[in-house]
Amino acid sequence: MARIETPKRIRGTQDIFGDEQRRFARVLEAFEKVRRLYAFQRVDIPVFEETQVFARSIGETTDVVSKEMYSFEDRGGDSVTLRPEFTAGICRAYLTEGWQQYTPLKLVTSGAVFRYERPQKGRYRQFHQIDAEVIGAAEPAADVELLAFADQLLNELGIAEGVTLQLNTLGDAETRDAWRGALVSHFEKHRGDLSEDSVVRLDKNPMRILDSKDPRDRPIADAAPDIDAHLTSEAGAFFEAVTKGLDAAGVKWTRNSRLVRGLDYYRHTAFEFVTDRLGAQGTVLAGGRYDGLIEALGGPHTPGVGWAAGVERLAMLLEEPAASVLDVIVAVEDDQAIGIGHRSLRTLRDAGFSAEMIATGSPRKRFDKASKVMAKVLVSINVVEDRFVINTRSVPGTLEAERVTALLSAVLEAVR
Repeated sequence: MARIETPKRIRGTQDIFGDEQRRFARVLEAFEKVRRLYAFQRVDIPVFEETQVFARSIGETTDVVSKEMYSFEDRGGDSVTLRPEFTAGICRAYLTEGWQQYTPLKLVTSGAVFRYERPQKGRYRQFHQIDAEVIGAAEPAADVELLAFADQLLNELGIAEGVTLQLNTLGDAETRDAWRGALVSHFEKHRGDLSEDSVVRLDKNPMRILDSKDPRDRPIADAAPDIDAHLTSEAGAFFEAVTKGLDAAGVKWTRNSRLVRGLDYYRHTAFEFVTDRLGAQGTVLAGGRYDGLIEALGGPHTPGVGWAAGVERLAMLLEEPAASVLDVIVAVEDDQAIGIGHRSLRTLRDAGFSAEMIATGSPRKRFDKASKVMAKVLVSINVVEDRFVINTRSVPGTLEAERVTALLSAVLEAVR
């Protein structure tokens, strides 16, 4: 008989278990806790959308759209794409589901996203993000709220030390047009020295040359004009309001005048939380204001600002999480008492205790086996002279044993 070959995990995916899963869960638990503190609503959106949702929102010239999206034609002949990020889908839902009536909307979501790129440390083809958005608020206070949310999340996770908030302004439309013109003029003078990718960007998206990693581009990009010389008074006032708000909220930041977002609908605030603990993949959370995005999807002018963070990257920064400790472990030392064991488990779980039972293998070894399990309370159930007997033993300093004893005494009374 031919041997059946076991299927392999697809490259760029992961099976999350044990310590990795505990870290992963810790990130999501902290995110849920902080989003409640900031009164953000949870929303869940489809894993796939019409391809144009992402092509129009992320931009046809970006690597994500041109090289990394998982797009395919479904059986109905429609082009659909697995989501490479969340913002586009949320903005699509805002338009199609009539959420305009609820603005300003403070929303969060989380889940798997998909990008076909070279797998590396902390980066997968199916990975996971947490995402926060404020839609319909044009004021700098919305930017401050989101950045304070992100800062508090990092503190809640215990990873804020060594993480720096880098902040920049992209100005308003007038600012961007003037700065874009200055950048094109500068880069045109060096067209022959730019990398092939940057020559393409010069014609389509010159701002993206500023964050090029190609060594040929760096000296030219570093010498490019800053945005500050082109800021309108209104754009300057907006950025000042954001920085003053962050100072008042106790959020530390540093200016990075080379931090950009290439697409035209981005406005004003752009930011990244960066660490040196993950090597080249140093950005752990990033976002910005996208006041023109909903227009790009066919909606009315609607301001928006948001951020996203990779769950895997945040989890990599966490200290090793403590192993979970069970509330109660039950050792059934006589097979006649297995029914009592099941009833005891249900009673304990109904009362909010996590509980497990050991009722297999040699009855004489079950207690020893149970005593090796990390649990706050150890319960033994036995049969003595045709009567069920329950004994409890607890970790010193815990009061759970008294409640457990009372609950299980009630179980015995019910079966007598």
